[in-house]
Amino acid sequence: MLPNMFPLASGPLGAIPVLPVQAMTQQATRHARRVYVGGLPPTANEQSVATYFNHVMSAIGGNTAGPGDAVVNVYINHEKKFAFVEMRSVEEASNAMALDGIIFEGTQVKVRRPTDYNPSLAATLGPSQPNPNLNLAAVGLSPGSTGGLEGPDRIFVGGLPYYFTEAQIRELLESFGPLRGFNLVKDKETGNSKGYAFCVYADVSVTDIACTALNGIKMGDKTLTVRRASQGTLQPKPEQEIVLMHAQQQIALQRLMLQPGGPPTKVLCLTHVVSPDELKDDEDYEDIVEDMRMECGKFGDLVNLVIPRPRPDGEPTPGVGKVFLEYADVESSSRAQQGLNGRKFGGNEVVAVFYPENKFSEGDYEG
Repeated sequence: MLPNMFPLASGPLGAIPVLPVQAMTQQATRHARRVYVGGLPPTANEQSVATYFNHVMSAIGGNTAGPGDAVVNVYINHEKKFAFVEMRSVEEASNAMALDGIIFEGTQVKVRRPTDYNPSLAATLGPSQPNPNLNLAAVGLSPGSTGGLEGPDRIFVGGLPYYFTEAQIRELLESFGPLRGFNLVKDKETGNSKGYAFCVYADVSVTDIACTALNGIKMGDKTLTVRRASQGTLQPKPEQEIVLMHAQQQIALQRLMLQPGGPPTKVLCLTHVVSPDELKDDEDYEDIVEDMRMECGKFGDLVNLVIPRPRPDGEPTPGVGKVFLEYADVESSSRAQQGLNGRKFGGNEVVAVFYPENKFSEGDYEG
C-alpha cells in the first residue's frame, strides 16, 4: 500500500522570487517547498495538520505569496508519526521553519527541512531563512535563531510581573549561571512585556536545577512557572490562546462528524484500506469491491458500497483512497465501526468513522 496522501484545495502557485529559470516547474521546487513535521500525536490527520499550519502561518504573518492558504499538500506516515507539509512557495516554507517546537494538539512537534532538501539549489529559488519580522509570539514561540534559543534545554519562564525589566529577569535567572540565550516576549505594537520569557543556560547541566528552584516562587502578586519548554505539560499563555484555540476549533469542527465516538450514522468511512494505485486496474478493482462487500457484510445488512476510483485523465477525484459503507440501520454500522476500526490491513491500521448520511446521499465524498 502507498502511504496516505491528502491533496488539499488547489490554487495558483505562489510567486517564487529569484527564479533562475522562468520555466521552473512545481516539481523542481518541491524539495524547497516541503517541510518535515515530526512527533505528531496519534490523532493527527492530513486535514487537521493542514488546517493548523494554515492558521498559524497566517497568525505569524508567514503567508507571503498572497491571500489564501499556504499549505497545498500534506503527506502523513501514521506509523512513524511524521508528515511532509508542502507549501505553495519557497519563501513560505522557509517561514514555516520558525515554527519548530510549536504545540500541536497538546504535543510539541519538530519542524525541519526534509532529507531531500538541497541548500545550494534552494538558495537560488528564494529565501532560505524565516523572515525576521514574523510575529512568533502570537503562537507562543520565540525566534529560534536569536540568542541561542534552540534545543531541548530551552526553558519557559511564565508568570512574570509585567513591570519586571529584562535586566531584572536576567539577574534572577543568572543566579544559577550565565545564559547562552534569553528572550522576553513582548507585545509587537506596545513593546510591553507579555509576562513570559525563554532562556537557555550556557551550562545546560543547571537547567533542571534552575527549573526546580524557580518554579512556584512568588513574585509580587504572581507565581512563576518555570520548566523545560519541551515538556508536554506546557500550556500556551492567555495571549497566545486566541490564535491556537481558533485553530483547534476549526479542527474540531471538521472532525465533529468524522469521530469514531461521534454521532452514529448508517454510513461508515474507512481510510488506510486501499491506495489509489490498487484501484486503477478494472479486475483488481472488482476483486477489492467483492472482498469488501463480503467482509463488511458480516456486520449487518450492507445496502451500498462505494470505493471512489482515480480518473483516467489524472484529475483529482474526491474520496479516492476511502471506502464508504452504507448499512440498513445504525446498529449494523456501529458493529462495523467497532469491528473494523483499528484492524490491521496491509501493515496499516484501518480508521473507521461515521460519515454524514446527507453528504453520502449527495455523492459528497470529500469530508
